[in-house]
Amino acid sequence: MICADILNNWIDAQDWMPRLLSKEDVRGFYCDFVFSDREVWVIGTPVTGFMALDTASEMVTALYVATPGKGAGRTLLDHAKIGRDRLILWTFVANASARRFYQREGFKELRRTDGDNEEGLPDILMQWERG
Repeated sequence: MICADILNNWIDAQDWMPRLLSKEDVRGFYCDFVFSDREVWVIGTPVTGFMALDTASEMVTALYVATPGKGAGRTLLDHAKIGRDRLILWTFVANASARRFYQREGFKELRRTDGDNEEGLPDILMQWERG
């Protein structure tokens, strides 16, 4: 599955990100849970990025692109903003490029944790609201 491969490659590229699941388990989790339980969009031919959204909570649960900085992430977020007044998401404090990207896209920090997540890494809850 290409989307899980994009995520697995991202995990492997981050020296600060622990690998909690094998690559195969990541694929299984995304097939069995994320893609069956979320609204999912992909971009590119072949696929170069994807986004998963829990529509009940308006939470972006995944946004990963194979080559950041080419506009795919912005395109996916812009699509998710259509017809919505807000989006929320978590991002890791260590992921400085993602934090800058979300800030440029209008997300504001709501709160931080010291690592109250599976990875045990400090993270930030961010929200975008239609202005």
